[in-house]
Amino acid sequence: MQQTVVINVVGLTTTLLQDSELFLHQWLKKNAHLSIIEPVLPALTCSAQTTYLTGKWPSEHGIVGNGWYDRSDAEVKMWKQSNKLIQSPRIWDLAKKMDSTFTCANMFWWYNMYSDADYTVTPRPQYWADGQKKPDSYSKPANLRDRLQGELGVFPLFDFWGPKTTIRSSQWIAKASKLVYEWYNPTLTLIYLPHLDYCCQKYTPKSLEIDKDVKALDKVCKDLIEFYESNGVQIIVLSEYGITKVTNPIHINRLLRTLGYLQIREERGLELLDTGECRAFALADHQITHIYVKDKNDLPKLKELLEKIPGVAKVLDDAGKTVHHLNHERAGDLVLVANQDSWFTYYYWLDDNAAPDFARTVEIHKKTGYDPVELFLDPKKKFILPRIILKLIRKKLGFRTLMNVIPLDATLVNGSHGCIPENDADKPIFVSKTVLVDKIESNSVCQHILDSIFKNAIK
Repeated sequence: MQQTVVINVVGLTTTLLQDSELFLHQWLKKNAHLSIIEPVLPALTCSAQTTYLTGKWPSEHGIVGNGWYDRSDAEVKMWKQSNKLIQSPRIWDLAKKMDSTFTCANMFWWYNMYSDADYTVTPRPQYWADGQKKPDSYSKPANLRDRLQGELGVFPLFDFWGPKTTIRSSQWIAKASKLVYEWYNPTLTLIYLPHLDYCCQKYTPKSLEIDKDVKALDKVCKDLIEFYESNGVQIIVLSEYGITKVTNPIHINRLLRTLGYLQIREERGLELLDTGECRAFALADHQITHIYVKDKNDLPKLKELLEKIPGVAKVLDDAGKTVHHLNHERAGDLVLVANQDSWFTYYYWLDDNAAPDFARTVEIHKKTGYDPVELFLDPKKKFILPRIILKLIRKKLGFRTLMNVIPLDATLVNGSHGCIPENDADKPIFVSKTVLVDKIESNSVCQHILDSIFKNAIK
């Protein structure tokens, strides 16, 4: 077997690799071949990663987005972590059948918990009874977390997601991956570097901020690649999707509300979406939204209405979902795909004063969809940093306080993903020494990685 590392640089495209001074640009020209990956639909973190690691489409592995609506308990389930949710064999399952001595380290790829991978590390905050959320991680074996924290400190969770995101989280993951290699010597190491995901959603393309972040992550990749190559490990660099500029947020649930499909419950003067009672509602996920409909007789009229929304490129019914490999019970009865310039918010209130208390916080589980506005601090609130400091002091003293510092302005978002980009330059990439074709399908990535391990030794 040939030891292999797969470095998942989220959001990396040929557009971001143009600078000839970048290490990745130079390494690619000298040592590897770049293939464009035709993205899976939806081109989202959980769907893309699971397609790569199983070689199956969402219709088979069941990961139809970063979350879905569970019709049995009438709850939206976003960003769950159990590997048991994947309904197809994973790459480590396939590899162990080929060679029982194969081992795998999964460093922060999603659905990381309770898998049969040998070594795993993933974000897992502590939620204290007094309302505090503390940075932490989960590992297998359990003492791996303690060993890593002893060397690197606690995983910087608040640099991983939210308005405080920085390169520190990707740096921590990279250092932890090197330590896991030294301690356990796995056959395959899967590394997730998320930093570009944040800046490309916050800033406009080709901005100085993105250029700075690309160079910072390039240094992390340089360190990893040189480390693994010095140990004779085969290198694969890939990405899950490209992030393109957006200017048009679509408030899909607000539209459904004005049409009479939503059911709203009021608590303490604030509004909650009562999904179990809605005739139809939207689970928004970047440029994809799943529409869950209670009465199937509503589908024809609803589809006709949704097709007229500016910014909606496709409305997939059962036939459309089958064409795009989304015909799975977890998927919405209708699936909307935005055009490249648009994205879907989860917002359902018509008056910001009635928004639920969690809307202005970083809360990835309670919201009925993904909220990229969590990357920003509210520009309308004066002295925001002193406010945050005071709130943190109150929390440490044991007082409950709401970290309501996130704005409700979807126009702040500058980039999104999920649909299939128009240009190959904005699509994900697969970089290796052994795959020499110009374009590959998402569901072939698994086999290419297996070939790297079992067929294509470094020459």
